[in-house]
Amino acid sequence: MATEALLAKLFASISTVKASYAQLQYAQSPYDPDEIQAADGVLISELKTLSEIKRCYLNKQFDPSPERAILAAESKELLSVIKTYEIMGKKLESQLQLKESEIIFLREKLEETNRQNRSIEKKLNQSGSLSVLDNLHISGLSPSHFTTVLRHTVRSIRSFVKLMVNEMRSTGWDIEASVNVVTEQNVVFWNEDHKCFAIESFVCREMFDYFNTPNFSLPNESLPDKSKLQELFFGRFSELKSFKAKEFLALKPGSPFAKFCRAKYLKLIHPKMESSFFGNLNQRNLVNTGQFPDTNFFTLFAEMAKRVWLIHCLAFSFEPQVSIFQVEKGCRFSEVYMECVNDEMEVEESEPQVAFTAVPGFRIGKTVIQCQVYLSQHQSKRSN
Repeated sequence: MATEALLAKLFASISTVKASYAQLQYAQSPYDPDEIQAADGVLISELKTLSEIKRCYLNKQFDPSPERAILAAESKELLSVIKTYEIMGKKLESQLQLKESEIIFLREKLEETNRQNRSIEKKLNQSGSLSVLDNLHISGLSPSHFTTVLRHTVRSIRSFVKLMVNEMRSTGWDIEASVNVVTEQNVVFWNEDHKCFAIESFVCREMFDYFNTPNFSLPNESLPDKSKLQELFFGRFSELKSFKAKEFLALKPGSPFAKFCRAKYLKLIHPKMESSFFGNLNQRNLVNTGQFPDTNFFTLFAEMAKRVWLIHCLAFSFEPQVSIFQVEKGCRFSEVYMECVNDEMEVEESEPQVAFTAVPGFRIGKTVIQCQVYLSQHQSKRSN
């Protein structure tokens, strides 16, 4: 019993040392000199107690009332353990407050970033007016102007493609099968989300079909003498660029742009697709009768068609005229003529190959505007 009492005192003293050390650490930050001094005093006292316990053990000097000594030691140990947990609780609470402050700061930073992004997006998409080209004259045309319009066009195409893909998913379309039909091959995509680039390729292929011809999908459209073509197309560009597509279609439903819009819609949107998306062919029927549907789907399509029409008008405003090009599947990647839409992926091949062209490229005299291609993964797959 006497030995048990001695051990109980030893454990109680060790617990007190631990509690005092925890208090000493906690008082360091924020710095509290009074707490540090108090904890230091308890530590010194307990070290003396431990030394005394050691001396008593060596000299066989045991407590004459071991039962009471054990109870006192257990009480002391319990109080020290409670104090240790209280200090740990305070420490965790301080850490929690710090984390909450960090969360608040990061949320504010995220909100600010989102505000900036919305502001930038708003500037980029200001009704598609291309206001930076307001004072442009035909004599001052340069490749940079064409690049600006192309950038707006690609952005509009991708917005429409995103809408198409969302409609496909919501109506249960087999996107895999659609992609295989569009690409005419089994492309191995780096990422499941990259299948939208194949849909983008299809949309661009249909929208830019006959781009190199002045009539641009309107074979019955009469055009003036070749010497007047440049001014005609620049005039069309200048007239349409400040309008929203729906406004212009309502104002001039018989214009060449309106005819182009109808022709491209009927070619791009298959009846089976429209029926699947909307449960009927109402939009197609309206377009066939020379009208324009008042739907979000058609509005987004018309904006895309407007951008494609504008870039065609601008292309034929240049002298010499702008020409369009794309690269075939299996071609070796060239940074001169191509940029990669999936360039965030590391291509394992030393000579990556093109799976398909997503967005066509253009030539303006000696200036080359790169086409945007999707690089194939199947070569890498075979080498594994």
